[in-house]
Amino acid sequence: MIRLEGAVACVTGGARGIGRATAVALAARGARVWIGDIDLPAAEATAAEIGGHAAYLDVTDPSGFAEFLIAAGASGPVEVLVNNAGIMRLAPFLDLDLAGHHREMAINVGGVINGMSLALPGMVARGRGHIVNVASMAAKVTTPGAAVYCASKFAVGALSRAVRAELADTGVSVTTVMPAAVHTELTSGVNLKLQPTLQPEEVGAVIVDTVRHRRAEVTIPRWLAPMGTVEQGVPETALRTVKRRFVGREPGQYDQRQRSAYLDRIRH
Repeated sequence: MIRLEGAVACVTGGARGIGRATAVALAARGARVWIGDIDLPAAEATAAEIGGHAAYLDVTDPSGFAEFLIAAGASGPVEVLVNNAGIMRLAPFLDLDLAGHHREMAINVGGVINGMSLALPGMVARGRGHIVNVASMAAKVTTPGAAVYCASKFAVGALSRAVRAELADTGVSVTTVMPAAVHTELTSGVNLKLQPTLQPEEVGAVIVDTVRHRRAEVTIPRWLAPMGTVEQGVPETALRTVKRRFVGREPGQYDQRQRSAYLDRIRH
């Protein structure tokens, strides 16, 4: 068991959305929170609000990630790492540029690989530590118009399972959190009709609670857990027909005006 009171906890992409909510919840439990984000002013604002620390972090840069963890570890061993940073581009696969596909994978998957590769050695040496990899129900449920996002979250789930098996009996745990659609900037302008939706605070609370129970995979809400089995068990053509009927929109469709600020930010 890791006591959060006084523990050093790092959150990537912690300036806003799920990351911010997680940082707030960790601080409320007494953790010494370090927020890493590519938007340093926003990260500093959140850190000031919760009495934490902020640093610039591009999760695709291994050396920069290492510097972030070293800075956090100066005040004590990093006991919790939440790999949350991620982006989502929407449009049919062929309508999006190849460089953007690779960048999305580099952030969503490469960032998790970097974080675990750099944080785990110290945790394993100490025989204690906890990592949370934030995936999505997109890891289990196919979403046309978000092909690379789905692939990245599926990869995070598979990566987490494999590493978790390797870490058995080390005292270090890895939890994959898979929320449904969350009302954050990432989903701005997206039609969430007929989908279960969440507030970031709900997800942040669940993420922090994994430090206590250390379950392997957590879906939010929990009743969505069987959806991966349904996705694999129902014939693909039948499932596609049902999704088209109930969603009632073209793949990747969104409100350009509502989503423009987010799209502008993730291009940089």
